[in-house]
Amino acid sequence: MDRYTIISADCHAGADLLDYREYLDPGFRDEFDGWAKTYVNPFGDLTEPDAERSWNSERRNADLDAEGVAGEIIYPNTVPPFFPSGSLAAPPPENVREVELRWAGLRAHNRWLSDFCSRAPERRAGVGQILLEDLDEAVAEVARIAELGLRGGVLLPGVAPGAAIPQLYAEHWAPLWAACAEAGVVVNHHGGTAGPTPTDGWGSSFAVWVYETHWYAHRALWHLIFSGALDRHPDLTVVFTEQGAGWIPATLDSLDVAAARYARPGSAISRFAGPTAGSLSLQPSQYWSRQCYVGASFMRPVECAERHAIGVEKIMWGSDYPHYEGTGRYTREALRHTFAGVPPAEVAAMLGGNAAAVYGFNLAALAPLTERIGPTVAEVAEPLVDLPADASSTVFEPDPIRTW
Repeated sequence: MDRYTIISADCHAGADLLDYREYLDPGFRDEFDGWAKTYVNPFGDLTEPDAERSWNSERRNADLDAEGVAGEIIYPNTVPPFFPSGSLAAPPPENVREVELRWAGLRAHNRWLSDFCSRAPERRAGVGQILLEDLDEAVAEVARIAELGLRGGVLLPGVAPGAAIPQLYAEHWAPLWAACAEAGVVVNHHGGTAGPTPTDGWGSSFAVWVYETHWYAHRALWHLIFSGALDRHPDLTVVFTEQGAGWIPATLDSLDVAAARYARPGSAISRFAGPTAGSLSLQPSQYWSRQCYVGASFMRPVECAERHAIGVEKIMWGSDYPHYEGTGRYTREALRHTFAGVPPAEVAAMLGGNAAAVYGFNLAALAPLTERIGPTVAEVAEPLVDLPADASSTVFEPDPIRTW
């Protein structure tokens, strides 16, 4: 092995707003025309010339080539039709008609994404979107996502506390887990979802939201474990992306302790835990080992130091292209900063091998591209002495906090 095949487990893309029109069901296009005329995009970076990185296939491939990234798992980025903002953190719909319109928008995005991935099928795995406000439609869309060839799988939205729909641990969602298992799709849970919506824009509540947003995304792990969803569907694969990686060892330890207490006959806490959490066939850490992975976006050195406690085979590095907090123009430097001194076999697994196995990339098909663009083993092994002064990625920030 002279070069690493890099597959970013966290990239983002979406159509330019008006380009979604042709992917909408025809009955929604007139309403879309009226909505689009008055829509004001809330994201400044999506109004700049570089916004085309989300949908310009040639520009995107050229950028990723320069970074040494051969493959990518693609999450949403732009605003789908009829959404007030990007779908990852949009406030919940307020009425039945809004649910119907948002479903039309997500189906349009999934069709667009399928076409976008087909332009570079060997290097793109798109993640399809669903809406949880209509369970029957969500189950049906899982099957459509598989039919569209979106081998990135399904993006599982979070459920904020106090939402009008059940939490992810509820029995209500059993048909969804069964549908995902039957279709053989990966279930992806991305950071930035599941928390309460900030109430004063960019004021203090947004600072609190940023601080807490990872934790709210983490909740899906114990929801899926203690609900018995992972126990009932041992072939279901779940990926937790862009929500840090250092939190995992301590969380698994805590979950194992809790599960043991729930399962102890006659213990006081077992009376409150319920029959499902008290009768799991495995420890929570064993479900992690069997079925779960982390999309370790712009992975930091302090997280890499925890790789054996997390599981080297469970870590999939991500660049977060094209976001500012991602590794961007300094991906090669970021790799040296995090992985210098790590055994090459472990680096190869975390940078691409694990993602290839989870998402079905053909490494032989990527080999010619890797030979052209992949960073060499020697390059990544060289410690980075001087950090880039103008890099915006959080990977280069001093970080005494182990959980981020």
